[in-house]
Amino acid sequence: MMIKAYRFIKARDYLMRAVFMLCAAFSILALACICVFLFVSGIPFIGRIGFSNFFGTTWHVDSQAYGILSMIVTSLYLTALATFIGVTTGLLTAICLFRFCPKRLIPSIRQMVNLLAGIPSVIYGLFGLIIIVPFLRDYVSPNSIGFGLLAASLVVSIMILPTIVSVSLDALNAVPRSYYEGSLALGATSEQSVFKVVVPAARSGILAAVVLAIGRAIGETMAVIMVIGNSPVMPHGLFQSVRTMTANIALGAKELGGDAATALVSTGVVLFIFTLLLNISFNLLRGGEKREKKRTQKTDT
Repeated sequence: MMIKAYRFIKARDYLMRAVFMLCAAFSILALACICVFLFVSGIPFIGRIGFSNFFGTTWHVDSQAYGILSMIVTSLYLTALATFIGVTTGLLTAICLFRFCPKRLIPSIRQMVNLLAGIPSVIYGLFGLIIIVPFLRDYVSPNSIGFGLLAASLVVSIMILPTIVSVSLDALNAVPRSYYEGSLALGATSEQSVFKVVVPAARSGILAAVVLAIGRAIGETMAVIMVIGNSPVMPHGLFQSVRTMTANIALGAKELGGDAATALVSTGVVLFIFTLLLNISFNLLRGGEKREKKRTQKTDT
């Protein structure tokens, strides 16, 4: 009886291991297919029209001008501004929930923040189109234009809040409580203990939240399309109709064909490389932090 039970458990373990391996293989295969599709279709097109033309400032399908530099700059500006607003707000929210918020309110506030992650992006775009754009146009914009980088950045910063708050709060909670209590015992105030001891100790997790937020911001499409204006020109201000790379792909995906459609695939190649560089940079930073910790531990011993 015991032998049969052991064989059953062993067979079940082998089966589950095979299932997990298949899932991992499928993920790798899917990534490989996407990479092959992007690079096989996109890179030859860039070589054919010329590097300088593809990274020019003019996008006009009728005249076969496929320059995406303005969209690259717009995407970087949007990502930087949205990340600055979202990380500042989200990190302060996480710190408040970690130490300064009444405990009975923490579950409700955290649940409401997490609920933001479940709202479809088109709803955020509609909110920005009906509320944020008219407000900026009537009360903030010097040229009476509400569409542009600022409107899109505000919408995207709201969308990345759940990621920043949740990951940052988990990172803060993972810091040993002795850090905070030891700082208090040395005479520091509660605010000093949190901002000068706990937050630096949780910087690895907070950095992960920032990287995830940047990835979400640079890849957001639907909400951005609804509030940014979508003119393929170089950005010169916060209140100007511009276009991001993701918006350009989405706007032309079903309407363009031939070289124009291939140009969209090439735009996806650039976007993919940006995301890849972001992940590599994050891994290098984490690797540097781990080496620094090991060095510090060896010095202490």
